[in-house]
Amino acid sequence: MWWFLIITILIAIDQSIKYISELYLKPINTYPVIKDVFHLTYARNTGAAFSIFQGQQMLLISITSIVIIGLVYWIIRIKDRDTKFLKISLSFIIGGAVGNLIDRIRLNYVIDMYDFNLINYPIFNTADIFVVIGTILMIYVVIAKEKELIF
Repeated sequence: MWWFLIITILIAIDQSIKYISELYLKPINTYPVIKDVFHLTYARNTGAAFSIFQGQQMLLISITSIVIIGLVYWIIRIKDRDTKFLKISLSFIIGGAVGNLIDRIRLNYVIDMYDFNLINYPIFNTADIFVVIGTILMIYVVIAKEKELIF
């Protein structure tokens, strides 16, 4: 159950950063860390990635909940003989998904704050980073296991 600790820590990190953003960024809206390159910008996202499904909170809450339940079921079913990297990758995906789900249920939107002005990329948050890290790690695990690089 060590993976549960990872998930809990990731959720705590995400929610803490969002709380700090609400407290300090919301009043000033944006803080240029590197002017015209990277800003910390307070944003409310009522959609999903790249702001798709704007205003569809019940749909997003439902889909996210089903995915989280499926991933938790999968992580529980993974046998000890399976790689720990897979459990770590799933932990990151679950932690990020739960972090954003908490916002959707509590606030009816997700707090975003990382803003790359240089490339005009959509504003995102720490939970999104965790999901991406988990997905990249999962891809590595699948490819490495197939090529027998791990285990």
